[in-house]
This record gives sequence, C-alpha cells and structure tokens, in this order.
Amino acid sequence: MASGNLSHPTEFLLLGLSKDPEVQPLLFGLFLATYLVTVLGNMLIILAIICDPHLHTPMYFFLSNLSFVDICFTTTTMPKMLVNIQTQNKSISYPGCLIQICFVLTFAGLENGILVMMAYDRFVAICYPLRYSAIMNPKLCGLLVVLSFLISVLDALLHTLMALRLSFCMNLEIPHFFCELAHVLKLACSDILINNVLVYVVTSLLGVIPLSGIIFSYIRIVSSVLKIPTTGGKYKAFSICGSHLVVVSLFYGTGFGVYLSSAGTHSSRKSAIVSVMYTVVTPMMNPFIYSLRNKDMMEALRKLMSRVLCLN
Repeated sequence: MASGNLSHPTEFLLLGLSKDPEVQPLLFGLFLATYLVTVLGNMLIILAIICDPHLHTPMYFFLSNLSFVDICFTTTTMPKMLVNIQTQNKSISYPGCLIQICFVLTFAGLENGILVMMAYDRFVAICYPLRYSAIMNPKLCGLLVVLSFLISVLDALLHTLMALRLSFCMNLEIPHFFCELAHVLKLACSDILINNVLVYVVTSLLGVIPLSGIIFSYIRIVSSVLKIPTTGGKYKAFSICGSHLVVVSLFYGTGFGVYLSSAGTHSSRKSAIVSVMYTVVTPMMNPFIYSLRNKDMMEALRKLMSRVLCLN
C-alpha cells in the first residue's frame, strides 16, 4: 500500500467479518435474521409496556428505554453492514464513518447509564420499599434518563471532534463491520496520544464508575435480602433482580471481553468477531431475558398479541 497521508479522506473500507465470497450469503442471512429479531423483540417490549397500565412503573419505564436504545444501537451498525454484504461494496464515506462512531458511542453510553438506573431502582425497591414511590417518582426517572443521554452525547461528540483533527494514511481499510473508534485511530498518520489518553480516561470514568455503582447496589441488595426471614421472601426478592443481573453480566462481560481480546491479540479480525457479542447478540437477547423470566411481562405480551389478533 502506498505511503503518504490524506488530511480529508473521502471514504474508508469496512472489511467485515470474512473475505470469503462463499460465506457472504450466510453472513447476510444470519445478520438480517438477527437484526429483525432484535427490532421486533424490543419493539414488542416497548408496545407491551405502553399498552399495559400495570407496567407503568419505574422498572418498566427504564426497560422500555433500554429496548429503545437496543434498537437504535443495532440500527447504527447492522443496516450498513447488510447493504455492504449485499452490494459487495465495502466503502463507507468519511463523514458517514464519523457519524457512525458518534452514534455507537452515544447509544453504548446510554445503555450503560440505563443499566445503572435499573440497578438503583432495584436497590430502592428492596432496601427502602416504604419510600420507593416517593424516591422513584416520574420526574426523577425522566431526569436520570435525560442526564444519561446528555453525558453520552457529550462523550461521543468529544471523541468524534478529536478524531476530526487527525490525518490518515493511504491505507484506509478497517478490519471490522463498522467504524469502531479504536480501529479508526490505528489508521491515523498523525499523533494520536491525546486521543488515546482521552479514550482511556473517559472509558475509565464512564465504565468503572457505573459498574462500581451497580456492584455497590447489589451488595446492599444481597445484605437486605439475607435479613428476610422466609425462604419465599428471599426467592421473590432475588427473582426481581435476576433478569437485570443477567443483562448486566452479558453487557459488561462481552464489552470487557472485546477490549481485553483486542489488547491481548494482534488479530483485528478476531477482535471484530468478538465485538459481535456486545453489538449484535446482547441487544437481541435482552427482550428474551426480560420476557421469559418475568410473568408480568409475559402477560402483557399475551394481551398485546390478543389485541393485534382481534384487530385482524
């Protein structure tokens, strides 16, 4: 590849998950099905919560926001990947790549924030049940979501604007299926020290602090549950938190797995394959986790399906 740099490249090339032409139809079918299941599953969760008055509580308010974020998160990356596979055109414009980076960071940060809010909601519900309605009022819930959104947008804009100052080498191939910030920075010819420092500092603040908040909440929850005298009461309390714990483990486990694998291996392609877990699999699994483990959610979904069938 020719040396030199481009201050303002016109486009990047997304190499995707495989170069094998015979694998492309399989990838297209698999990811199209995954995307449709993700959108449909999360949309059903949102509609069920909206249509059932019994689910108009803080817990389900946060769940509906989580489902909306999951739809937006996958829509930021999946349609472009599907179009590239179908058309055999791997290009993405330079502005399009920066926009994709911005939206991926925004929705990843917002999902992170909502998971923290859900942990706080469960903490208040179990540790302070008599004050739950007063503490988790609609105004506070809305304010928490707006605050998380603003922090996520500011974080995403900061990283994106810092990427704008970079000049890029002639090699503009990204070994990924979307424009991930870490891979884009590797293509820069200019000094990326400030960008890397910013990534590590902000990731530490917006990753470690929320995770610490979740861990603290569950330490207090476990401490309170163990004081419940009856086994049935303990089981009911833990079952309330079960779905959230599974989603948190899936989101943080796969997210940290991506960065540990990218740091521990020189294969960018392997890192791209691992990143499928938190960008594709996790948003698809969330509706199943929250619906299959939740009787109220299952009942709301049945009512929704009955209404749809009656209309037809």
